[in-house]
Amino acid sequence: MLTRTEDPRVKRTRQLLMQAFMELLEQKKNVSSISVQDITAYATVNRSTFYAHFEDKFAFLESWMREKFKEKLQDELPNAALSDIGSLRTLILIVYDFLFCTRPYLTLSDRQYEPLFQVAMQKELYDLLLTWLSEQAEPTVSRETVETAALIASWGIFGSAVEWSRHPQSKSAEDMARDVLVVVAAGLAPVLG
Repeated sequence: MLTRTEDPRVKRTRQLLMQAFMELLEQKKNVSSISVQDITAYATVNRSTFYAHFEDKFAFLESWMREKFKEKLQDELPNAALSDIGSLRTLILIVYDFLFCTRPYLTLSDRQYEPLFQVAMQKELYDLLLTWLSEQAEPTVSRETVETAALIASWGIFGSAVEWSRHPQSKSAEDMARDVLVVVAAGLAPVLG
């Protein structure tokens, strides 16, 4: 039996709502100017359908950000997984690029959504790093240590990318990624051996 999230109808409806939001975002150029009513009207579904899938606009936006970030990871990271330090560097660059590309859509009135987007992306980073570290960790390393390493690495990567995205002209993404990789790799060394 299919779960609710695996049901093709649920997937199609969610995709329709996400696509409507993306098209509205391209037209209006900022997040706060798009209402649930705008999204449902553009997607040609009623509001009750929206609320059957999402608790509110904030839940929708968190889901949207996670989906967009997952798509970018799948497009640019081989097998959408980490395999070595080289793929960790690629991951760091993906995060930097993603934040750089999304920043123009966040106006001053959209600042209220920034923490929501940050948590959504950091969760995806954490999940990816935890999966990789769980597979690669030395057998003597505890699960708690692996989880802590994934948490620290995800916030370190994400936090540095947020700061850089606010002032990208100060240093190139490649230079930042190189410096962040050195620090993150050093922090992961006790887990990876």
